[in-house]
Amino acid sequence: MESQETDDEKAPFILTPDDVQDESPKATRTPLPWRQFSILLLLQLSEPLTSQVIAPFLPQLIREVGITHEDDSSIGHYVGLVHSLFFMTEACTVFHWSRASDQIGRKPVLMTGLLGLSMSMYCFGLSKTFWALVLRFVVLNGALNGNIGIMKSMIAEITDPTNMALAYSIMPLAWFFGTTIGPLIGGLLEHPAEKYPTVFGGSTFFKAYPYFLPCSVSATFAVICWFITYFLLEETTTPQMSAKDYILGRKSKPQGPNGRSPAATENGVHCDNNEGQLPLRKLLVPNVLVAAGCYAFIALTDIAVRTVLPVYFAVPVEMGGLGLGPSAIGTTLSLLGVASGVCQTLFFACLHDRLGPKYLYLMGSFLYIPAIVLFPVMTWVAQKRGLDGLVWTLVGSQIMLFMFSGLSFSVTFIYINAAAPNRASIGATNGLAQMMVSVTRALGPASANSAFSLSIQRHVMGGYLVYWMMIVMASITLGIGFFLPKKPWKV
Repeated sequence: MESQETDDEKAPFILTPDDVQDESPKATRTPLPWRQFSILLLLQLSEPLTSQVIAPFLPQLIREVGITHEDDSSIGHYVGLVHSLFFMTEACTVFHWSRASDQIGRKPVLMTGLLGLSMSMYCFGLSKTFWALVLRFVVLNGALNGNIGIMKSMIAEITDPTNMALAYSIMPLAWFFGTTIGPLIGGLLEHPAEKYPTVFGGSTFFKAYPYFLPCSVSATFAVICWFITYFLLEETTTPQMSAKDYILGRKSKPQGPNGRSPAATENGVHCDNNEGQLPLRKLLVPNVLVAAGCYAFIALTDIAVRTVLPVYFAVPVEMGGLGLGPSAIGTTLSLLGVASGVCQTLFFACLHDRLGPKYLYLMGSFLYIPAIVLFPVMTWVAQKRGLDGLVWTLVGSQIMLFMFSGLSFSVTFIYINAAAPNRASIGATNGLAQMMVSVTRALGPASANSAFSLSIQRHVMGGYLVYWMMIVMASITLGIGFFLPKKPWKV
């Protein structure tokens, strides 16, 4: 009996589209629940919008608060520190938020995260010292926000095996759209009194707090999302207790006769509420670890590249960058977001069907390597020829490589949900994966930007230390992908 229970715990719970094809080749696709799915896409938009709105002006803000003491070569170190402290704080809390959502429901936890998101951005725009902006951004945003993993759990709960792949191919569009408009908002609205004197020139507030306007736009969007969640979003799981009981540490009460909770059917999938929430050690099975590991390491590579990118653009050409201003940086990052969204829409489904999920992941992971190689190539060309057409052609080529590498993320979402041991642990499984991602995203910005600063200051490895380090990250990401099965795990 014990052996049977162990096998059940190790068996993945979520069916995948390949299962449907194997069992019923003529199965028709269930229409997506567009009302709820659209709300989740809107909520997901708040995450990249708030994180990316600061990207164009963060190097300049770091310079202005005086923490670098006019040493521009150390800007990358402090930019990486801001991102790393946020993700480290998130890593300490995201798993607990996900487990809490399995107990008290998804909505209360989502609303808590949105509240922390909005408060952190309002406070970020009012910060005048480095440690003030770090504490406000990290404590309020990182500690209170576990929404990414919870939203992935909700999408798994409102879909079935026939439409899950479609949902996960659309889901990244919200992220790419946020990474498009976020840098635009940040780059266009920072220092509004100087850029738009006819509108804001007489405002002493915006002269004193030149970054509050773009931060307030993203914060207000999070507030709007809070009200949409409260009034329109439907709960996707059965809460086992109230938020008050959970905070006080009380045990959940049985809801059905004979001490058993009633079974239910959701989207045609039988849901037995008697399945217990598994402890952390029983989530650490090979299927979950492989899927979450792939997600974590591709996130490590991606966050390292994306945090170095705006710093590389901002650093003067003679120091190893391209010397662009905040507006140019914001526009370039927005183009990357647009290109990634278009690529996701046009190519994910056909490449998924043609290559299969494993080889699509491997292809995306590999493309990070030539994209990283282009960094020193662009610097060499800019130093020889200036910022001419060839440099911008290379920038465009790098954007193209990054947009195809992003397809790997959608693949990992399918594998993670396919590895969930049971329905009661969907949130915990996504929370565990998100916790691993937060750890790697904490290490990525600090290590990559510190390596970038060392490359400039001390010319370690000929000034190419940061690029060699990111290539190693991408190589590990590629290597872990070989442990994935060709098709997501079956029940």
